[in-house]
Amino acid sequence: MTTFAKTSFSAASYATFRPSYPQSLYKEVLRYHGGQRQLCVDLGCGHGVVARAMSKHFDTVTGTDPSGRMIEQAQSSTSSADYPNVSFREASAESLPFVADSSVDMMVAGQAAHWFDYAKVFAELARTVKSGGTMAFWGYKDHVFVNSPKASSIMDKYAYDHHPDLLGSYWQQPGRSIVQNLLRDVKPPSDAWEDLQRIEYEPGTNGKDDGQGTKFMDVSFKVGECKEYIRTWSSYHSWREAHPTLEGRSRGGSGDVVDELFDEIASTDPAFGSEETLVDVEWGSVLLLARKR
Repeated sequence: MTTFAKTSFSAASYATFRPSYPQSLYKEVLRYHGGQRQLCVDLGCGHGVVARAMSKHFDTVTGTDPSGRMIEQAQSSTSSADYPNVSFREASAESLPFVADSSVDMMVAGQAAHWFDYAKVFAELARTVKSGGTMAFWGYKDHVFVNSPKASSIMDKYAYDHHPDLLGSYWQQPGRSIVQNLLRDVKPPSDAWEDLQRIEYEPGTNGKDDGQGTKFMDVSFKVGECKEYIRTWSSYHSWREAHPTLEGRSRGGSGDVVDELFDEIASTDPAFGSEETLVDVEWGSVLLLARKR
């Protein structure tokens, strides 16, 4: 079971503080897709942000997620009046018995593909996706404080050091390594898929737009918002299970690992000591596209 499927995980916080995807990403996906637009299936749909975006472009959109809490969040955030062609089902990407053979025009997954069992997923995609249909998977790794290399370095220590009081030992593997490696381990079988494209971005550390590749994801966060975003990480949730008495200061506690992280950053850059300070953030990202033979 992934962290996000646990009943203790806060789907509402995930929906509030996780980054959204820009129109430029959706435009790139739709530009690549040359087939029909009858049915789009969103694997690992989470709180439904991708399914809602795709509803403007397909007759029918079905979002699936193995987490019942995520499905509840997606349904509560997606009114039938505004999105009459969107529905959600609790299901894993590896088993879609309610999807007919050769019925899917586009199969998408936003920040979910690193969790999949690909031996089973590619078999299911081979069954469900039409000839000429599109697979569009994308994901993002850790954010970078593009104006503060030192802050990024400190965050990396807290995120991946395996000391039990830090976050490194609490990531679920191999999922985290797969997304950190920008889904390069996800290799659609060449006998079933063609026209493979990978669109990547690696942020720089000398200010905005200093990275390499095609950037899709950036934001100006308040420090307080950035803290809450980190608290949506799966590693933080597992850390909290191991440290149940430690609560963030914003939640009435004496402080948690995220507060400690930003305290250390603030010791080198005092601006990070204020919850209201705006910081520029970019994510390393990948968009993986392939067409069904």
